[in-house]
Amino acid sequence: MNNIVRLRNALCETDMEALLITDPINRLFATGFKSSAGALLITKKDAWFVIDSRYIEVAQQTIKEAQVLSLSSGKSYDDVVEQIIEENELKKIGFENTVISYTAHKTWLEKFEVELIPAQKLINDLREVKSRDDINKMIEAQRLAEKVFEEVLPLISTDITEKQLAAEIIYRSLKNGADDKSFDPIVVSGPKSSRPHGVPGDEKISKGFLTIDFGVNLDGWCSDTTRTLCVGTPDEEMVNVYDTVLKAQLAGIAAVYGGVSGYDVDLAARTIIKEAGYGDYFDHGFGHSIGLQVHETLKASPVSKDILPIGAVVSAEPGIYLPGRFGVRIEDTLYITENGCENITKLQKDLVVI
Repeated sequence: MNNIVRLRNALCETDMEALLITDPINRLFATGFKSSAGALLITKKDAWFVIDSRYIEVAQQTIKEAQVLSLSSGKSYDDVVEQIIEENELKKIGFENTVISYTAHKTWLEKFEVELIPAQKLINDLREVKSRDDINKMIEAQRLAEKVFEEVLPLISTDITEKQLAAEIIYRSLKNGADDKSFDPIVVSGPKSSRPHGVPGDEKISKGFLTIDFGVNLDGWCSDTTRTLCVGTPDEEMVNVYDTVLKAQLAGIAAVYGGVSGYDVDLAARTIIKEAGYGDYFDHGFGHSIGLQVHETLKASPVSKDILPIGAVVSAEPGIYLPGRFGVRIEDTLYITENGCENITKLQKDLVVI
């Protein structure tokens, strides 16, 4: 993963002279190098990556498209960036306007004496389009997550708590090679399954639906998967709701292709749920984009104005939630192509009864 050249090419299409990148995720996207600190300045011809002594050796070995500068004792990142700006007579600098604090923005205006131009959209647009190498990494993360899911299935019973099952998911993710979880697992059972973002508790898993929503982080890339199982025999309505959610998901997936609107994808799924009589019980969107963060900027929802580009990776996760009774969500991950999408999730979607 090295996107400095892509960022430079995009910069050349603007009147900005440089991009200043300090957010950890954006730095990782640009350089392929993960660190807790650092600053990257990219111009239309050059690039500089400033890092402290904790990371300097590995950074110099890893980053090839930028000059790697060591942060000297007694100097701040802003000091080094200021020196580069002055030496190159830069006046118009793009910055990460949605992640930078007011204090940092104010400090930069005073210290650098430049025009700061919002540039996060430029970065986001590049981040949303994944290369084949990127998606292969995401597939690797997804396969790891699926292995974890298969390992925890035999552990599910009414003798284990929601929190214990969530802990097993995290433990087995790390044991199987994940760098981290991509978010705190959602493990909710029985009546709690009606809470889309419910928190695992100390209570033992209840009979009825069990929703497991989890993901891993591998080499910076995130996975995101949800499956709803049933502990004990489901009744007729439970089966009907599950089948409705699955039909809605398949309808949404069938509507996906490069250039479609997020609104239209959501509508395809939402129509199925509405016609089944559960329209009031699907309150969130059909999906969101995924990549170096589990929730990136694109949305497929009733209020989305996003156009989903070729190369984007989005979730497909409709749900029905009957308060105090039960809920169902099924989530896959889609890689958008010109004429459709590649579903990179391979876990079965038939209702699993335990």
